[in-house]
Amino acid sequence: MDLDAFGELLTPRGQRALAEAAELAGTDPVAAATRLRRTYDAALTSAALTQAALRERAAAKFGAEAAVMYFTPHGLEQSTRREVADHRARRMGAGRVIDACCGVGGDLLALARAGCEVDAVDLDPLTVAVASANADALGLSARVRVRVGDAALVRPEEYDALFADPARRSGKGRTFDPMAYSPPWPVVLDLVARARRACLKVAPGIPYEFIPEGAEAEWVSYKGEVKEATLWTGPREGAGPARRATLLPGGHTLTATGVQAPVGPMGRYVYEPDGAAIRAHLVGEVAELIGGRLPDPMIAYITADEPSHTPWASGYEVDEVMPFSLKKLRAALRERRIGNVTIKKRASAIDIERLRADLRLSGENSVVIILTRILDKPSVIICNPLSPA
Repeated sequence: MDLDAFGELLTPRGQRALAEAAELAGTDPVAAATRLRRTYDAALTSAALTQAALRERAAAKFGAEAAVMYFTPHGLEQSTRREVADHRARRMGAGRVIDACCGVGGDLLALARAGCEVDAVDLDPLTVAVASANADALGLSARVRVRVGDAALVRPEEYDALFADPARRSGKGRTFDPMAYSPPWPVVLDLVARARRACLKVAPGIPYEFIPEGAEAEWVSYKGEVKEATLWTGPREGAGPARRATLLPGGHTLTATGVQAPVGPMGRYVYEPDGAAIRAHLVGEVAELIGGRLPDPMIAYITADEPSHTPWASGYEVDEVMPFSLKKLRAALRERRIGNVTIKKRASAIDIERLRADLRLSGENSVVIILTRILDKPSVIICNPLSPA
């Protein structure tokens, strides 16, 4: 879809084509295109079908609003899901914000909903047109101004806050190296240095050495899946320790206290901390919450002698712990009549799918097995999920 085709999509005729494409969702793609081509030209047909498909995919991130929004494939992939963007916008607080690389606009919409006046730029004219159309579609255009521009040329010092979500894709696909972001990391840091306050959305796996001195790093998990890291600088609502983890949709927050988890023998229960807490190096804080200890000082599993329920960890009751041996594990599962197994691992090189095949499961029962190392010894923990509190 090019800029001209998108422009036509916004006309009354384009809207009719888009509505017809939405009605054909889930049907044979060739048949759908053939039907639309009876009324519309090839460019509009392609744009309408592409947009209808993107809207269907976007519902997972944007809910009901996806049905009236517009997307590009890369823009949708990098977009923040609404719950996460709204959380970040609430922390940002009201004021004038410059969004230095706005993409299709998911974050600027959240900022506008939170009461911010948002100026936004992006290098790609099509992406700018899509972001502007989204602001119009959701009734937020009075708070938003989107234009084609280079993030490196914005003047963050003229605003109350800077927001930046550098593109993390290159011609070879997704990149995890901040130096390969667009704009590159040195440009981003220059913008941050000149901003009164700044909020940077980055990949969850950002190396700690790239976090600016004095910044707060917040890792956000949504329903157990780590979605992003956010770097905050300058005065801000909720400012505090340098590392923070947040769980959505519940809104639970855990901050660094410096506590170190003790190391000790495996107990009756084992806990897997949420990924946001692990990324934020808050395993010690989680262990303290549940009165636990680490079976291995280098691995983020926690054990305890008493059951505990916390949003910060998934808990399991331990049935057996053994040194890893395929033959012994297979025998143990056969004895328990296990036909279905959930396999988790950390610090283990074992291929999960190959192991699943090698276990030759047969039976009516289910179990969880955890592949890990305990004091440098490859081990397997056979366990079952704790019942809800």
